[in-house]
Amino acid sequence: MALHASASDQAKLLELADFDVSLARTASQLRGLAKELSIETLEKATAEIKTRRHDAMVVSENIRSELTRAESDVALVEARITKDSERLMNTTSSKDAQSLEHELESLNSRQGDLEDIELAIMENLDAAETTLAEIAGELDTVEAALGGAREQEHRQQEELGGVRRDLEDQRGALVGTLPVDLIELYERQRERYGIGASLLRGRVSRASGVTLTELEIQTLRQTSEDEVAMCPTSNAILVRTAESGL
Repeated sequence: MALHASASDQAKLLELADFDVSLARTASQLRGLAKELSIETLEKATAEIKTRRHDAMVVSENIRSELTRAESDVALVEARITKDSERLMNTTSSKDAQSLEHELESLNSRQGDLEDIELAIMENLDAAETTLAEIAGELDTVEAALGGAREQEHRQQEELGGVRRDLEDQRGALVGTLPVDLIELYERQRERYGIGASLLRGRVSRASGVTLTELEIQTLRQTSEDEVAMCPTSNAILVRTAESGL
């Protein structure tokens, strides 16, 4: 059984379809905010930099431990030199003095080697701490960018949310003015085919962009103005106006 609705009510379906297109666009914009603002990319960069920072901290701590051991070795040799020097000053035995002098010579040589090692470790530590500071600075920059992107995402979500609510309110008000059975048909076709109503202008269906055949045009001419017609190419409700070319 054919569905009937006034031409003015059918025309309102085009406005309803425009609301649905705007709502779909707004939903797409909301879904695409994170990508548009490079949030995922910034999150991955933050995680990667934090991993490098952790590795750099481990390297730095290992070098610090190595430096502590080297400093301890130097301190032990220095203490031994001090002790042997005191013994040498106080000994009266030429044999003991000769032995102590030989040992002090070895200890001084050992001290020099250890101090060279200690210096090299300190240089390594300076380089490691410089690297760590550079990574920390890089992390600060990326985290600041990520924070800014998230704030912008939140602001745009609020803005788009407001737009969506306004559209939904206006759509709801429009739906309230239309016959229930007409709305049900519109919603059913929209759910199935993606669009519920299509304007016929110059014999072309806006939904599909296809020009209707002469036979289809003749069929429409024989359909009363208040009878709801369906677009043969898009399956949407076909809205006829003075521009339809019938």
